[in-house]
Amino acid sequence: MIMICANGCSMIDQRMAFMESELPTFKEKNPQLEVVNELIHGQHPHLKGFYKNKNERVVCVKNMTPEDILLYATRLRNALGRKVVKLTTRHVTKHPSVQGTWTTDVKF
Repeated sequence: MIMICANGCSMIDQRMAFMESELPTFKEKNPQLEVVNELIHGQHPHLKGFYKNKNERVVCVKNMTPEDILLYATRLRNALGRKVVKLTTRHVTKHPSVQGTWTTDVKF
């Protein structure tokens, strides 16, 4: 489900143009999604993606053009909803070194 939220900020004309022109075609092209419009005053406009694994992603679309908002909506649609995992080291390989990683403190 992708939730489209808008509020009464300075860019309301562009967001309303998106909600009137691009959003119905986005709904028709993606019948598997549930798209909800909400008008929330006092908040920045944002897209929320709710996934089956109970994760949620939020993208702020403040001061964006309708084309950019559509791009972010399709990115939310294409995402799997997994959490972003931060790597512990910069060096990642399928075949780690048997001798260990090289450091500058090696004494010969």
